Amino acid sequence: MKKYILLLFAFAFCIHSYSQKFNEYFNDSTLRIDYIFSGDAKQQHISIDKLNCSPRWYGKRNKLSEIPVEGNGQITVRDHKSHKTIYKNSFSTLFQEWLSYDEAKTTSKSFQNVFIVPMPKDTVDITVDLRNNRRDIMTTFTHQVVPTDILIRKIGFKDRTKFINILQPEDTSNCIHIAYVAEGYKDSEMNTFVDDVNKAVESLFYYEPFKSLKSKFSIVAVESPSIESGTSEPGKGIWKKTALSSHFDTFYSERYLTTLNLEDLHDWLAGIPYEHIIVLVNSSRYGGGGVLNSYNLTTAHNPRTKPVVVHEFGHSFAGLGDEYGYDFELIPMYPKDVEPWEQNLTTLADFHGKWEDMISHKTKIPTPVNEKTKKQVGVFEGGGYAVKGVYRPMFDCRMRTNEYPEFCPVCRRAITRIINFYTEK
Repeated sequence: MKKYILLLFAFAFCIHSYSQKFNEYFNDSTLRIDYIFSGDAKQQHISIDKLNCSPRWYGKRNKLSEIPVEGNGQITVRDHKSHKTIYKNSFSTLFQEWLSYDEAKTTSKSFQNVFIVPMPKDTVDITVDLRNNRRDIMTTFTHQVVPTDILIRKIGFKDRTKFINILQPEDTSNCIHIAYVAEGYKDSEMNTFVDDVNKAVESLFYYEPFKSLKSKFSIVAVESPSIESGTSEPGKGIWKKTALSSHFDTFYSERYLTTLNLEDLHDWLAGIPYEHIIVLVNSSRYGGGGVLNSYNLTTAHNPRTKPVVVHEFGHSFAGLGDEYGYDFELIPMYPKDVEPWEQNLTTLADFHGKWEDMISHKTKIPTPVNEKTKKQVGVFEGGGYAVKGVYRPMFDCRMRTNEYPEFCPVCRRAITRIINFYTEK
């Protein structure tokens, strides 16, 4: 009995300590920082555009200085007086992806990027660093934020976009908050949008481990109306007036559907419970995109919408890499002598700590493809857009094809770890 009481005391102390750590440095509100990333393949710049403050904080309250995956960039918040790291998160950006294209060798461009952190109680120093595909920091920028600054814009305190609760867990203070955002739906089409959200949510929780861990999620549908239905299709000369100004043909890739207007996206979300974002686009054309800790954007009315929105969430939420390869690799995203940070890809440069513990000792590495190995975890060549030199955990997976009915065991474990990271105290 005495031992049991001591364990209970230790558990209660642990929970109190986590809460105390957050409350020591942060208020229950959100600091949103709008940045401009600009430059070309040779030189990059990071600048502040605006500082914003919204009510409540819906991100992590535990493991504040830890990150579950490395990402292509990181934002770090340090207490100005002690220099102690009090919050950290990782991300990827379209800007960094664009830098790998030939256009970046001859042209300079700018991209909006928005990050949210808990509102500090006192002055903090915030550092943003961007990393190249060799996992080296190529650009870093540090600035100071004083929470009493009168130029921090208050947003979402009075007028909020209309939203509907789709899924609410018992413990809303310790869950993962997802906002589904309407793009290309007019006011008169919001019933269709909510119906589309319900279908997308049903699809997400059809897959493990989301199905088993459904109680750890909170989901809202945000009714952000557009003037016109649909989305822009530059390749067809079609430009629509929509809430997020999304469009196909991103980086001249026909089915790459994104929005570059991230400040508009977060303006729609101000004051709404969210940390992770899924944008549903009112279109039947096939396409979408997912960016780690930024957003997942998918068309809502294509026959392949359900598997695609789940695949893209694998990118934006869990940082999973694409497991397919092209016969002609247009962009060498993964140098063969550098181990990818994505948990479902390897170049075998440093495979230790990936999924080696899930492979039978009888399985060859790399793994040959035959009827037996197709059903086993191994190391299969082809992934990260390359046919050669990059490897995936199984012959097929939800991160490889739309037809495969589930995430492979390695991806399921990676997703589970992310969910637990956000929700375990």
